This record gives sequence, structure tokens and C-alpha cells, in this order.
Amino acid sequence: MRKLSSLEPQKVFGFFEDITQIPHGSYNLDGIKQYLIDFAVSRKLEYVADDVGNVIIKKPATSGYENVPGIIIQGHMDMVAVCDEGSGIDMKTSPLDVFVEGDLIGARHTSLGGDDGIAVAMALAILDSDDIPHPSLDVVITANEETGMEGAYGLDISNVNNRRLLNIDSEDEGIFTVGCAGGARVKCTISSDTDSIPDGFTILECKVSGLLGGHSGTMIGLGRANAGKLMGRILGAGCKVNSNAFLLKLTGGTADNAIMLESIATIAVPSADSGAFGSAMMDECKIIAKEYADTDPGITFCVTTLDNAVNEVKISLKRASDFLNELPFGVIAMSKDIEGLVQTSLNLGILKSESGEMTAEFSVRSSIGSERDELIERLKKITEGFGGTNKVTGVYPGWEYKTESPLRDKMIKVFKDMYGYEPKVEAIHAGLECGFFMDKASDIDAVSIGPDMQDIHTTSERLSISSTARTYEYVLKVLADKD
Repeated sequence: MRKLSSLEPQKVFGFFEDITQIPHGSYNLDGIKQYLIDFAVSRKLEYVADDVGNVIIKKPATSGYENVPGIIIQGHMDMVAVCDEGSGIDMKTSPLDVFVEGDLIGARHTSLGGDDGIAVAMALAILDSDDIPHPSLDVVITANEETGMEGAYGLDISNVNNRRLLNIDSEDEGIFTVGCAGGARVKCTISSDTDSIPDGFTILECKVSGLLGGHSGTMIGLGRANAGKLMGRILGAGCKVNSNAFLLKLTGGTADNAIMLESIATIAVPSADSGAFGSAMMDECKIIAKEYADTDPGITFCVTTLDNAVNEVKISLKRASDFLNELPFGVIAMSKDIEGLVQTSLNLGILKSESGEMTAEFSVRSSIGSERDELIERLKKITEGFGGTNKVTGVYPGWEYKTESPLRDKMIKVFKDMYGYEPKVEAIHAGLECGFFMDKASDIDAVSIGPDMQDIHTTSERLSISSTARTYEYVLKVLADKD
């Protein structure tokens, strides 16, 4: 049964609901890509489906708009697919269970994918209509944005004719983003250092949970706790009782650009000290809970004794916890030019242990390229100090503010006419694909907007219905303006 069919604008929410029924987490995009291709074919629209997974759909200018500068409408097809622990939901195969609550749309026990499904829905609604005036359109829907902007990185800009870029991947109505940070993904790996666990050890499973998490760009400045960093600190407290302990398994997080919500470690500790070991860890968690009482009031820690465990790694627990504790996290530098803007940061998003290795995956961000590179080098030196290796991927450019922007001027004028006040124009710490477009074609003029969304990349994600309607109406007015 359709749950969003009564919402206005009907076409936008109709396409958005279609998208929510197609699993489309990063690297699981075959279904949504085919949906976009079928859409273009059924409407006899020119399209390009490239080798990196992007889909570009073109539509000629309507009558009277042939000489108006064309527009690129851009969003991404993938979402950060997360679900509540114990929900039993397989995000690779299950549709989302969407619901409407007042002015908000959410999905039960999962993220919603309003980031960036609503951009795709708006673009499809425009392409599907025959009564919307507009200049030439290139609708560019990129692949795997959430995992390093891989689609934008591999985009062949020769497939895009227009040079005014309207990116719909922001989450605050009335705010125009005109600059953003660059960044990279860094995987830090250390290997097992023990062949076997001696007799006389007890297996403990340690779990940190109840954190709020959030987007590692827009929310990193809030000072929220990271479950992986907390786990390192808690395990280190246990090692003060007896350092002759071992890490057997470690997990945490699902995406490098989401602040880690929970982490689970399986450890082997000397049986004679297992009680004291657990108590020391619990005491440390109580201290942590007080420190983060304002930002993460729900932090919990539990220790369970196991009869046996899978040994994915065998690493000295002190070495593993020291490694986690030395790795930096959070805000590194604030902008000196824009008040309140984070300039450089990093987020520990994923912890894994498999095949005798423990890996920590980071999202590094900075609006200053040299600071980004310096932070990457810092991670490299720390990892090498523990006998490990680093792999850097998904390096992406920042988006430098342009003093002259006809698109920005036009959009401000249209916004003021519609809303009665001027929008807020700002740069952000989160990464946007606009930087790749402008790096490939320096004459591209870009602005990013979007409707109000809450808690993206989490199971508390919500999309405002009324804000979506206003934002769509605003986009149509921008398209109709002939400046």
C-alpha cells in the first residue's frame, strides 16, 4: 500500500516512495540504476549510463528557454543504509518501511535515504512533467557518493553540456552552500602479533552502545562521542589491571563518514583477573558517561562472559588499545575566516578484524589541502609506529568560494521574491560533489540547496514534508527565471 501518495507535490513524493522500495545503499545500486534507466527509456529521454555507475538524463529546453543558460540538476543515488540493532532487517534486500508523522517522513528502524533520494525524486518529477518551463537540463545522478564520491570522481564531464550546477544535497532550507571541504578515506591496519592464546584465559565480550552518532562532517563539531575511541579507552583501563590480555575480534560502525554508534570487542583475559578487569572497564565507562552526559546521555557498556569465541585476530590488547587511543578523532582546527566553521577534522567510522588484521577506517576532511595531507601523514606515522600500514583512497577536492556567481545571484533574487528575505550563504565542512565538477570544468558555477532533514545517516533520520514542497516550488521558480 502506498503511504506517501496523498502528499504534495504528489509526483515528488511518488518518486521518492518508489526509491525507498529499492535497496540502494552504497555499492548496492544495480536496482536504482536500472530504475533510472527505465525511467529515461519510457519517456524517450536521452541518457548516459557510464562505467562508474552514474546516470545522466537530458531534457531539451522548453519553448522560449532555448537561449537561457542550461542547468545541471545533481544528486546521488546511494544512501547510508543503517538499521537498529536487533531489527533483523537486511539493508541489501529489504525495502524501507516508511511512515508519516505530522510534517515528517521517517523509516521504521532504518535510515530513510532522504539524503539524497529526495534530490533524485525532485529531478524525476521535473523530467516527467510537460508543463514546467525550463532551460536545457542535464540531470546527473552519481553513484557511491557516501563512500568517497566515487561517481563524481569518475564522471566524464564531456557528457554534461551545461555549466550552472544546482546540487540538491543539503539539509537546511534557506541555506545556500557555496563552498565545502575536501577530504579522503584512510584505512589503518595492524596485524596479529600472537600465534595462540595460552590456557587459563577467560573470554569476554565488551560492548559500547547508546551513542547518538551522526554525519561526520556536519555534526563533528558537536563534540559527540565515537564508540571506537571509547572502546580503546575502556580496553586500556582494563589493561592497567593486567596487560597480558588479547584482542580476538573487534567491530564497529558501517560507514567512514558516520560517527560510530557502537563497538563490540571480544577479548581474552587471565581468568584470575577477569573480575577486576571487567570492573576496571565498567569504572572507566562511568567516567566517560559523565564526560559525555550532555552530548551522548545514553552511553552504555556491558561485559559478557563467553564459553568460546571466533579468533579473527590475536593482538596484544594493550597494543590494540594503545593504537586506538593514539589515533586522533574529531575537530583538529577551526576556520580563522568563517566563524564557527570546522576547518579540519577526522572521523573513525569503521572498525574491523578479519584474516589476522585489525583495521580502522577514517574520513579525513579539510578546506585546506595541506592540512588534509598533513593529517593523512599523521595517521600514517602513528600506524607505522605500531608496525602497520595505511591505504589512502577517495581523495576529493574542496570547493572554493567564487566571488562572482551569476547562478548564486539569480537564486538569491528568486529566493527573496518567494520568501521575502535573503537566504543564508555559507561554506560547510561536509564534502559535496560540486568540488569534483568544478575541478573537471573550472567554468562551472554551483550552488547547493535542500529541504530540511534531521539526523541523516541514522535511524532517526527525518524529512520535512512542508520544506520539501517549498524547496521544490523554489527550484521550479529558479528554472522558470530567464536571467
